[in-house]
Amino acid sequence: MNPPSFRATVTALAAGQLVCWAALYYSFSSFVLPMQRAFGWSKPQMMGAFTLGLAVWGGATYVVGAAIDRGRGRAVMSYGALLAGAGFLGWSQVNSLPALYAAWAVLGASMAMTLYEPAFNVLTKRFPQRYLQGITALTLVGGFASTLSFPASAGLLALFDWRGALAAIGGVLIFCVAPLHAWALRGTPQRAAASAPRDTADAEADGGDDQQADDATLHQALREPAFWLLTATFTLYSFAEAALWAHMMPAFMAKGRSEAQALAVVVWFGPAQVAGRLAYVGFGRWVSRRKLGLMVLSGLPLSLAIFALADQTAALLVFAALFGVANGLVTIVRGGLVPAYFGREHVGRISGAMSGISLFARATAPLATAWLLLAVAGYREVLLVLAAVGLAALVAFALAKPPQR
Repeated sequence: MNPPSFRATVTALAAGQLVCWAALYYSFSSFVLPMQRAFGWSKPQMMGAFTLGLAVWGGATYVVGAAIDRGRGRAVMSYGALLAGAGFLGWSQVNSLPALYAAWAVLGASMAMTLYEPAFNVLTKRFPQRYLQGITALTLVGGFASTLSFPASAGLLALFDWRGALAAIGGVLIFCVAPLHAWALRGTPQRAAASAPRDTADAEADGGDDQQADDATLHQALREPAFWLLTATFTLYSFAEAALWAHMMPAFMAKGRSEAQALAVVVWFGPAQVAGRLAYVGFGRWVSRRKLGLMVLSGLPLSLAIFALADQTAALLVFAALFGVANGLVTIVRGGLVPAYFGREHVGRISGAMSGISLFARATAPLATAWLLLAVAGYREVLLVLAAVGLAALVAFALAKPPQR
């Protein structure tokens, strides 16, 4: 059975990423108020379910990566979409908090099997000479997930009650996304020859200063300072980013901004994210991954400092642009550096171990930041602390030199 072409595979996986991110990551907030009206649960009680899902996502990434390394990427992503659909169907039937938490434990496992990381690893193995192009395309399309999620959820809620809307999302995942993944990943994947040269675009993207690493096992990677420094980089980044997302609106309210005024700024995150990825498509081949990473990672602390200290609308729009561009490109940086530093043979295990730690940080960030808020004067100080966390991520990345083997 011949596998689809590179373009067909990337197109199908990009469509799957768009729907999976919209459903699994962004849709939760659209159903908080309908469920609160139905059951009277508090927001912290319901947010705990989403936090559990993120924690399960982090805990499952290594197992998922190991399965992909053993050649089971098609099963991982196809069954992941089926599991996501089952999770939504289960969510649509909940009548108690334990049932809600159980549904989100299932959805957390499906996140680990579908969202970005497994798709990146599968592309890296199937198309070893063009994987960076595929990663860029997936993140470019995935950048529209929030744009899709909120109006789609609102439309479904207008047509059905919240239970019917969740069931409809589950149906899309089961009957559309799962077969799409199965089709896109059929056939025997390509294998990278040990001495196969990279294509011109890949080599140019390295800018000559990142030579392709020999394949390292996870055990070998764990002994490299670069592994731990990159893990620290993306863990710190994930913590600051997740804390900002969770506390975005209260931080705007603390500045005396109305919800409408806050939305007029926040709405620019998506376009800035996509614009950054489009700029990378056009000009990224002339910038090495390390240089791109240094530029991207500097955007988070700078944007947070602007948000903390500025009150003028123009400055807040600069914050939105910087944060959006950084958030849009950091995924490309991470997806390209891991195979460049440690090789492609065990990329699933190495990426899974690295991202599992950062995902736990993402899961704990909203609650940890709420505790921090009790210890400092207000959101200005919280944002400055998060800017310092972002600066620490930048320093860790600067110290993470490619392993010499």
